[in-house]
Amino acid sequence: MKRVEMDEKDLVKIWNAKRQQIVSAQLTPTLVLIAVMVAAAFGKFQNAADSVRYLTIGVVGVTGMLAVLTQYAAIREAEALLLDLKKVESKSALSQKIADSRSFLSLTAIALVLFSIVVFTLVAWAVLQK
Repeated sequence: MKRVEMDEKDLVKIWNAKRQQIVSAQLTPTLVLIAVMVAAAFGKFQNAADSVRYLTIGVVGVTGMLAVLTQYAAIREAEALLLDLKKVESKSALSQKIADSRSFLSLTAIALVLFSIVVFTLVAWAVLQK
């Protein structure tokens, strides 16, 4: 099997696509959270049936989990890209900065999980509160 090597420009282009993928994966859960937040702010869950409350928590949980999985996959792929970018000789300053961002990428993955747990906990509290 022939090994395909990418140049610096291709790797930076893929890096930007991975960043965009992470951002895009946040859009749907953000819209769901806005809807739940508005409903909670207007007290719509106070008199709602338990089934509606549990469905809301389930939808928020599934939507959030799918987004986290998508973002985590993009982060893992970006980590592999960083390894390839480090191998490029005579990199531009931008490529060098990207290649050196592994610790930031790892921190992003940890923050993603922690923030997701915090937000889900707050949603459950807001929806279940009478």
